[in-house]
Amino acid sequence: MLVLISIGLYDERDMSIKALETARSCDLLFAEFYTTKLNTTVEKLEELIGKPIRLLSRQELEERQETILNEAKIKKVGLLVGGDCLVATTHSSLVLEAKKQGISTHVVHSSSIISAVAETGLHLQKFGPYVTIPFLEKTKGLLPESVYRAIQANKNRGLHTLCLLDTDNRCMTVKEALSILLQLEENLKENVLSKDLKVIACSKLGGGSLIEYDTVESLLEKDFETPSVIIIPGSLHFTEKEFISSLCSSEKR
Repeated sequence: MLVLISIGLYDERDMSIKALETARSCDLLFAEFYTTKLNTTVEKLEELIGKPIRLLSRQELEERQETILNEAKIKKVGLLVGGDCLVATTHSSLVLEAKKQGISTHVVHSSSIISAVAETGLHLQKFGPYVTIPFLEKTKGLLPESVYRAIQANKNRGLHTLCLLDTDNRCMTVKEALSILLQLEENLKENVLSKDLKVIACSKLGGGSLIEYDTVESLLEKDFETPSVIIIPGSLHFTEKEFISSLCSSEKR
């Protein structure tokens, strides 16, 4: 049996009672920390759960799924994942492959960045497709135009865009992400992003959240702990405007 166990948004303390009980019932536990960076370690999870955990690399999970699936044919195998395990398509493909091989599956859900951004006061139903801003070394130095076009399409429909920031041994910073978006704006010479556009930057959601709503130019001068996300707002409902204003007011006090 294969069980995907969602850890939650911030650290090991976000695990639900169901997630903890399920993990303790497994014969074998794996974990992956590359799709979602958490403020925890394998050692902390082992102490909490009371079982050894093997940390998987990206290659093992995406290219050598038999590492898990062969064990799941004869044992109850748990995979610990940050956030909610089915937000990343990597885990959906693992579940699908397990089903093809006749392996029973079960999913334990938890909090995710996709829902936690509601802490900004923006309405979740007004978010369009989200994007991931990649490190340029992953795109061979080419600017990710598809990211820009997705933001543009959302803005044309009045929708907000959640921008996830890349992780690869380290987490992309807000400064790096905004710089990439401004480079795209300059190269494409269109009117989607600018230094005076007001956007939202969030860090540590679920663990002492920091949320700032300011111009791109101002946010470029600030340091945010990682992992962080950026939201490019679409048209704002009056209740969204009121909520964001309250955030700005509370920061000044």
